[in-house]
Amino acid sequence: MRILGIDPGSRLTGYGIIEHSPRGYRYVASGCIRISGDYFPDRLKQIFDGLRQISEQYQPEQMAIEQVFMHKNADSALKLGQARGAAICAVQSVNIPVFEYAARQVKQAIAGKGSADKLQVQHMVKILLNIQGDLQIDASDALGISLCHAHYQQTANRLQQGYQ
Repeated sequence: MRILGIDPGSRLTGYGIIEHSPRGYRYVASGCIRISGDYFPDRLKQIFDGLRQISEQYQPEQMAIEQVFMHKNADSALKLGQARGAAICAVQSVNIPVFEYAARQVKQAIAGKGSADKLQVQHMVKILLNIQGDLQIDASDALGISLCHAHYQQTANRLQQGYQ
């Protein structure tokens, strides 16, 4: 199964694609969509267009994205929510199902600790996917979301098989 993970942002949206099979995980691609300009609707369109193009190029079967959480700045949370919406609409427009995970779930699944910082997640992503060299933090977060989804799907499949 090919999984697209998204770390949405209104200036930088990370993406990470993995393949998950009974033999394990395989890194496919990752990177960042750099959003330019100040007009917010144009930035949302860049996210939509970029993720639609990535979806068409890599043909993921599922997409995983982080849920929005409210922090200190409500305006930032609203913009993040809109960027997230543009990302979801992009993959839904090519009929890819979407799964959502809380940040703590992702950190727990990847680093074993729900309060892990971004560098810990990045380190574990590189180990789990055998990635050598540099990996942008937004791309590693997106790959972490992909891996989290793979873990949850694998557990759900095992549970389902146990009840049959």
